[in-house]
Amino acid sequence: MSSPTPIRRRSRWLSTAGAAFAAAALVGSLAACSGQASAETTPGRVTVAAHANGAGTETTISVAQVDSIRKELPDAVRKSGKLVIGIGALPAGFPPLAYTGDDQKTLTGAEPDLGRLVAAVFGLTPEVKNATWDNLFVGIDTGATDVGFSNITDTEQRKEKYDFASYRQDNLAFTTLKKNSWSFDDDYENLAGLTVAVSAGTNQEKILLEWQTKLKAEGKALDIKYFTDTNSTYLALNSGKIDAYFGPNPGIAYQNTQTKDSANPTRTAGTYSGAGASLQGLIAATVKKGSGLDKPVADAINYLIDNGQYATWLKAYNLSNEAVKKSEINPPGLPKTNE
Repeated sequence: MSSPTPIRRRSRWLSTAGAAFAAAALVGSLAACSGQASAETTPGRVTVAAHANGAGTETTISVAQVDSIRKELPDAVRKSGKLVIGIGALPAGFPPLAYTGDDQKTLTGAEPDLGRLVAAVFGLTPEVKNATWDNLFVGIDTGATDVGFSNITDTEQRKEKYDFASYRQDNLAFTTLKKNSWSFDDDYENLAGLTVAVSAGTNQEKILLEWQTKLKAEGKALDIKYFTDTNSTYLALNSGKIDAYFGPNPGIAYQNTQTKDSANPTRTAGTYSGAGASLQGLIAATVKKGSGLDKPVADAINYLIDNGQYATWLKAYNLSNEAVKKSEINPPGLPKTNE
């Protein structure tokens, strides 16, 4: 997974090289994701980060069935007794979002776990189906999958076929050594004089190059470096050859978790919307357009937000900096010109 994935306008799993960046850290320790997997879910309780292999903190969350939201479900879904949750993490998975756990069978991660929490609000049994990215959407299109929880960016083009219920900010982030006091502070001017690594052919590279051009016009320098793999990037960070790395927030949150007890722990030095300065990018639950599932899913997520389970879920995966205040149905998405 060391080669970069296409930039955002070609819309893959993370729309960045961050999926590969995070997955590389688990090479050799995790098996490929299976076609179907489950986690520890009992009526009224969901265990998130089960078998997370260090990418999350295992936490049991109490979730009551909410009859008023359950009644909003289409009859066919409610009567089936289950919520079929689609994940597009084959073949290797992407910690901390979706991957096979240390028991070699459970599909764990932030994405399937939120699906399980939503199913608990509905009073339905979660059935998690893992597929390739393309087949995830085939499942939604055919009705074989009720809802996709798979780090799917809300875009205007996708709205032609799907309805969305947002649940996380779609952010990029800077990581630096914990001992380094530098912070981005949402201002590209703070990059002047720094050396920053980025993965080639990604959305974050496009943004970083734009900032480099602006700084150059002001007579300031930003040195951009490229490395072929995760280990090389972090060796450069540890040795002081670079000041920071710019990548997807979930992958950086995962790396911070993995290095917290090491000789060179890292930290997040700032985040930036993956959609750019004019729009906060959003990750959203995805359902077939007109299926009638968008409102109950949004209402279930808002119930989890209002009652604290949502915050506990994010904290378990070190993703609290991607919290949204409210799940919105079909909020403004990435414009077609930017995809």
